[in-house]
Amino acid sequence: MQTILGASGQIGEELARELKRNFTSNIRIVSRKAQKVNDTDTVFSADLINREEAVEAVKGSEIAYFTLGLPMDSDLWEKQFLLILKNTIEACKINKTKLVFFDNTYMYPQDDRVLTEETVFEPVGRKGKIRKEMAEMVLSEMNSGQLEAVICRAPEFYGPDKTQSITNTLIFKAVKEHKKLKVPLSDTKKRSLIWTPDASRATALIGNTPDAFYQTWHLPVDESHLNYKEFIALASNVYSRELKYAVIPKFVFKVGSLFNKRMKELQELLPRYEHDNIFDDSKFRKRFPDFEITNYKKGIERIKEEQESSK
Repeated sequence: MQTILGASGQIGEELARELKRNFTSNIRIVSRKAQKVNDTDTVFSADLINREEAVEAVKGSEIAYFTLGLPMDSDLWEKQFLLILKNTIEACKINKTKLVFFDNTYMYPQDDRVLTEETVFEPVGRKGKIRKEMAEMVLSEMNSGQLEAVICRAPEFYGPDKTQSITNTLIFKAVKEHKKLKVPLSDTKKRSLIWTPDASRATALIGNTPDAFYQTWHLPVDESHLNYKEFIALASNVYSRELKYAVIPKFVFKVGSLFNKRMKELQELLPRYEHDNIFDDSKFRKRFPDFEITNYKKGIERIKEEQESSK
């Protein structure tokens, strides 16, 4: 059996579909209010803050995927994320279950360095520090040999359905509502965005590749690394209309953070929009050359189709 911990988000749902399509029908869905993704799924409602519930959630699983997310709230992250992961790791060790840890890039330096699996952790802000501690917790267990685990790391999302990201909020939500698009800080810096279904498909593939464990993997992105000016021009072509946008300077976000909690939480993520953001996925491409990566044009076409079908 393969178990998804935190399956209520976009990554977890897509992961469940991919596992069913290509790997197994024996899937357990775990979240606080667990719901089936596939008809054949079993569900287990659990709060992983509780160690005993975490142990039971993982029991009988060959592989557990940690895709759990928390709201953008630094206080909540500091109170819960490390404890949840600690309980998950203990549950996997007790049950002799492999752990696939789905990670982000918050712990990386937010400058123009090319990001590889070997990039040092230099977090900016409270959430980045928590993600650094989480990644180091998994790495420590891997290096000690006490836990068979693998880290799957993804940059900023863009995608369909429930995808939550700055790009989806400021660009595709605005497109749907026929509003002016917004770009944070600069439209000329190169970006690395991952198509959420690709992130889930790649995670499933790595999780079911025994020799991929005890390593960190950067998940695959469109290698063109378009800047927002180019990305929106491509979207304009797909939507067959000019999509106008404004570049929002840093001081606007800073002023907004005084009145809006979400804007305040975004402050530590803004430096990455001032620099080229190149996420190197060459290790994955070399190991999995047959993996079909969704390019930006196909991804934007998919979002457009979904928006039109929901009208």
